Amino acid sequence: MPVTDAEAARLVSLLEEIRDGQRLQLDRQAEALALQREQVALVQQQYERADKLQTRAEAIQDRSAAMIARSRKALAIVLPLIVLIVIVLAVYVAWIVLRRW
Repeated sequence: MPVTDAEAARLVSLLEEIRDGQRLQLDRQAEALALQREQVALVQQQYERADKLQTRAEAIQDRSAAMIARSRKALAIVLPLIVLIVIVLAVYVAWIVLRRW
């Protein structure tokens, strides 16, 4: 069964439509891929920022822990000295008061 010119033209037209549709689909896929690459780049930047923030937060926590440890050591020294000074002053005041009687 031979193909007529009209059928051949119709087949060529259909093949051209298929080709154009495939080109359009490839263009859309390329656009989607470009968007995905941009999104991946944004996610990577956000991850890097979060990582830097986490590192800074850990450094701040380490410094805070060191400050608290120094404060506890200082308090362990200063508090007994304050108590000793208060006791000495109380004894001195008592001695002054009792000496006058």
